[in-house]
Amino acid sequence: MARQGNIKISSENMMPIIKKWLYSEKDIFLREIVANASDAITKHKKLVSLGEAAPQDAYKIVVSVDEKAGTLSVEDNGIGMTEEEVETYITQIAFSGAADFLEKYEKAGGEGIIGHFGLGFYSAYMVSDDIEIFTKSYREGAKGVRWESDGESVYTIEACEKETCGTKVVMHIAEEEKEFLKENRIRELLEKYCSFMPYEIYLDPKGEEDKPVNTPLPLYAKQPKECTEEEYKTFYRETFHDYEEPLFWIHLNMEYPFRVKGILYFPKVKKKVELERGKVKLYCNQVYIADNIKEVIPEFMMLLNGVIDCPDIPLNVSRSFLQNDRQVQKIAKYITKKVADALCELYKNDRDKYVNCWHDLATFVKFGCIKDDDFYKKVKDIIIYKNLDGEYRPLESFFGEEVKEEDAKEGKEPAPVYYTSDENKQAQYIKMFKEAGLDAIACDNFIDPHFISYIEYKMPTRVKFLRIDADIAGALKEEGEDDTALRGLFEEALKDKKIAVKTEKLKNGSVPAVINASEFMRRMSEMNSFYGMDGMEAELTLVVNSGCEAVRALEEAPKEEQAAAAEYIYLLALMNYRPLTPEELSRFVEGCTRYLMTSLKKN
Repeated sequence: MARQGNIKISSENMMPIIKKWLYSEKDIFLREIVANASDAITKHKKLVSLGEAAPQDAYKIVVSVDEKAGTLSVEDNGIGMTEEEVETYITQIAFSGAADFLEKYEKAGGEGIIGHFGLGFYSAYMVSDDIEIFTKSYREGAKGVRWESDGESVYTIEACEKETCGTKVVMHIAEEEKEFLKENRIRELLEKYCSFMPYEIYLDPKGEEDKPVNTPLPLYAKQPKECTEEEYKTFYRETFHDYEEPLFWIHLNMEYPFRVKGILYFPKVKKKVELERGKVKLYCNQVYIADNIKEVIPEFMMLLNGVIDCPDIPLNVSRSFLQNDRQVQKIAKYITKKVADALCELYKNDRDKYVNCWHDLATFVKFGCIKDDDFYKKVKDIIIYKNLDGEYRPLESFFGEEVKEEDAKEGKEPAPVYYTSDENKQAQYIKMFKEAGLDAIACDNFIDPHFISYIEYKMPTRVKFLRIDADIAGALKEEGEDDTALRGLFEEALKDKKIAVKTEKLKNGSVPAVINASEFMRRMSEMNSFYGMDGMEAELTLVVNSGCEAVRALEEAPKEEQAAAAEYIYLLALMNYRPLTPEELSRFVEGCTRYLMTSLKKN
């Protein structure tokens, strides 16, 4: 007959696992012990509000380092424990006193309670050979209790003298972990993990002049209307050690259907050629969890700096990672929406500031569009680009009419939107465009090649992007037929070059020739280079301007001079497209010298 039983786990088997695998970084033990102290105070405050405990003069947590004795202590004046509670909450691994308290006082609310798993205390054994607890319950007539264990299977519990309620945890630091007996190291950890905990934390206090190492009421926990501009800037400097003022910030403050508080800052761009990773610190009830947790902070938001406090996030036992939960997805969507709304509001209400900030915002906005479709839908109308006159306009204002669906099926494409990628290198093309009354957008951000491809993908019947040197003949040519004789002359002269030749009568008669580069092949080539791959080269075409007098004069030149002159025109066009190679430059100089000598002899 089948029977049931309870699985038994011994502490001898459990402790090595806790020490080695529960926490990714051993210094987290201090956060866990201080968080337990904070919970004890929160519980006491709740009982005071219910009339079940006498009020304290001032709640605080004291951390003490005694290098000579080899101990690190954390003491609170919170709820304390009776001997029975010590037996229940300390000796039974994973029995959560916080969960027990929340269940008991569920109707009265248990906001601010951090611990839920009952394992935080045992993290201290990652750095300790032995731990003592001195505690006294808030209950009337309670006596002090001392508990001690080396973290193996045996513990000692006995009565002790303790005047006030609360708990003191004394960790006897292991020989190989002596770094945790240095006051500076402990201060560093308190600032990292406990800087916003809700009660004052003192490190080795000496007297009344001592200041807490934390800020119990951080700026993000206040109502936005209570915060001044200078306070936002000061909080930014102190939290992120960045003395470059942020562009602006977003104060998050939501209570329903989930709780989220925080401040997200838009920093100035420090590097133009790469994504500058920011730091978004995640907290739970003012206890630091980790930086840049992707489940809560969408990837593109990690270009920002900020703090976010989510009491409702479902943490796992070690608090280092989030458990899969729909609530987390809702929080991430809320944060994305708030950021998009703030950008749209700035665009609508303070266009000048938005334009002035765009150089720094552009990477964030474009990267966000590529990574998050909901974000793209909200901000697509506020994406701006600079035209050839340096004026910023909405991207869609450069688009032509949308191609009808039936026409698109037959291969019709929308009118091209021309763009520049380097205004200096493409100066000759820009000059020709301006003279012809045409316009183009300036793609001067390193993410633009990816972004314009994304926009084409999103709006295939509305826009097609061509770099200003991709099809200049199509934009600037006059009506006329291909001059086969002229084309043949150049093809013969340049037969050893990897370049196609065609003739067009361009509107600008002073330019003998220009280089066109296949947009598709050039993009593929750039993509290969971006990923460190060799392969296809961009297909180049030499467009010879049959309307240029210098080119027409070439036809009348002696046969022996035509080839050299054609190559010289090719090099002139190439120079306006890209820097010449040493060999090409040498040929160009030879051509200049030959031209000067011929001209001077004639004169």
